[in-house]
Amino acid sequence: MKALTWHGKRDVRVDTVPDPSIQDPTDVIVRVTTTGLCGSDLHLYEVLGPFLEAGDILGHEPMGLVEEAGPDVTALRPGDRVVIPFNVSCGTCFMCGQGLHSQCETTQVREHGSGAALFGYTKLYGQVPGGQAEYLRVPFGNTLPIAVPPGPSDERFVYLSDVLPTAWQAVEYAAVPPGGSVAVLGLGPIGDMAARIAAHRGAGTVIGIDLVPERLRRAQARGVRTFDLNEYGDTLADAVRDVTGGRGPDSVIDAVGMEAHGAALAKGMQQATTFLPDALAAKMMRRAGVDRLSALHLAIDLVRRGGTISLSGVYGGMADPLPLLTMFDKQVQLRMGQANVWRWVDDLLPLLTDNDPLGVEDFATHRLPLAEAPAAYEMFQKKQDGAVKVLFTP
Repeated sequence: MKALTWHGKRDVRVDTVPDPSIQDPTDVIVRVTTTGLCGSDLHLYEVLGPFLEAGDILGHEPMGLVEEAGPDVTALRPGDRVVIPFNVSCGTCFMCGQGLHSQCETTQVREHGSGAALFGYTKLYGQVPGGQAEYLRVPFGNTLPIAVPPGPSDERFVYLSDVLPTAWQAVEYAAVPPGGSVAVLGLGPIGDMAARIAAHRGAGTVIGIDLVPERLRRAQARGVRTFDLNEYGDTLADAVRDVTGGRGPDSVIDAVGMEAHGAALAKGMQQATTFLPDALAAKMMRRAGVDRLSALHLAIDLVRRGGTISLSGVYGGMADPLPLLTMFDKQVQLRMGQANVWRWVDDLLPLLTDNDPLGVEDFATHRLPLAEAPAAYEMFQKKQDGAVKVLFTP
C-alpha cells in the first residue's frame, strides 16, 4: 500500500509499504477514505525527530470502511463506515471508564512514562503505524472505532478523529460561564473549531488571536472578534481587556503550543537538538527540553483574575519556566491534556447529522490526494495558500 512516512526533519515521503494484517482476534483493517493533516503532525515534521525512525507511518485523523474484521469482532463487519480516534484506547479499563481515554491503562506507554498510545505519533506514544495511508490496522475493533452512518460526505464525520473532540474538550476545560467571554490563541484547525464550539455553547464574547490574515478573516466570518498580533504587539493584552470589562476574558484557550512564534532562545534550543545524534537529542529533550512559551505567557497575562486557562496546544518540554508567582497571585485555574475522544462522541454526533451548526462541511481549506502530502506538509507549516485544514484522499 501507499503511506506517508517520516525520513528526517522536513522530509516526509509517500512510500510503498507492506499492507497491515490482522494480528489480534479483535483487530479490524480499515480502508482509509479520508485522513487529515493535523497541526500536531508539524511537531513531527520539525522538532520531534529524535523520537521517530525512518519509515514510521504518520497520521492520526483517519476514517474509512472496514475491509476485514478479526474473528472476535462482533460490533462491526466489512463495509461498515468508521472514524478512528487518535487515542488507541481499549474502552474497558479503569481510565477509559472514567472518560480518560487518553490515559488508557491498557495502552499506556510505560517505557516512556506516557499516556495512551497514539496512532502515528513517535516512540513516546507507542510507535503505532498511522492513518495517512491506504489501509490501517485498528485494535479493539469492538470498542475503539466510531461507527457513523452511510450517506453524508466524509467531511461530516472525519473530524471526530481529533479536531472536534480536541476543540470540544478545550472549551469544556475552559469553563466559560454562560454568556461569558473566551479568548482563543491561535486560529489553526483546533483554535478555529474551538471558537465555533464556544459560540455554539453560549459564550457571549468569543475573541480570536492570530497573526495570519486568512485565518483571522475566516474566524471573523463566523462572528469572532479578532485581534491581529502583528498589529497590536505588546498592547494586545490591554486591547483585549478593553473589550472584556477591563478585567480580561473569563477563559483563555491556548491552541498554539510548543512552537509558538517568538521566544528566540527556546526556538534555538529546540533547533539545536536536530543537529545531535538521535539518542543524545532524545535524552536532552526529555530532561532539559524547553518549549516556546509565548502563547502560554500571553494566556496567563490575558485571563481575568480567578479565570481559567485551557491548554490544547501540545507542549513537550521538561524544563519549562512558568510564572508561578503570577499564576498564584491571579488565582488562575489551569486544565490541559490530550483529548479523550470517546468521552465527547455523544455530545458531538448529533451536531454532525443535522444542519451542521459547526460548519464541518466546508471546514477544510484543501482536499488533496495522498501523493501530494509532502508538499502539503510544507505548505501547512509555512502557512501558505490560506491553509488551515488539509484532508487527504489515499
